[in-house]
Amino acid sequence: MKKLDIIATLKEGIALGLLNYVSVLVTFVLYIITIWIPYINVGTTIALQLLPVELAKGKIVNPLYIFDGKYRRNMGEFFILMGLLNLGVFVGFLFLIVPGYVIALAWTFAAILFVDKDMNALEALRESNRLTYGNKGRIFVISLLLGICFQVISLIVNGLFGIGNVEWLEVIGSIIVVLIILSAMPIAMGLNAVIY
Repeated sequence: MKKLDIIATLKEGIALGLLNYVSVLVTFVLYIITIWIPYINVGTTIALQLLPVELAKGKIVNPLYIFDGKYRRNMGEFFILMGLLNLGVFVGFLFLIVPGYVIALAWTFAAILFVDKDMNALEALRESNRLTYGNKGRIFVISLLLGICFQVISLIVNGLFGIGNVEWLEVIGSIIVVLIILSAMPIAMGLNAVIY
């Protein structure tokens, strides 16, 4: 497996996320709207796992892809995958937290592989572990840097717009922070696409 270049991955992921900013946000909005509809919500949840793969193709994502009925076809297998994944991470956390993070990083792409490569649950977990081998630390650093970056930007905005306790400035600051948080989703998906 090729070693990830942290800076190059961040640059490519941010660019890809910003290129698909609107379509990713619309996809998430459609997902949130349909999460309350039984049966449909399972298909959209499974389809959402494929978003980094769709982004990696280099074209603008059509948000309506999440409604394709083919994603509900393997819902039983998907639940088995999620159960195994969450159980493994939980047991890892019981061993003083760090193994839980390592397992979570190792299985980062299991759900994506399940949908993209039509693998069964165990194959997807094994392949994700193989793909992330030697890069778990880099994936962790990339995620950490992205989180820190957005946190620092949010703190700066809150600090600037919170000066003097002017209510309308605080409202504007809050709106900007929400927009910053919303931009984190497409960028995180872009990073996942580049890493995958």
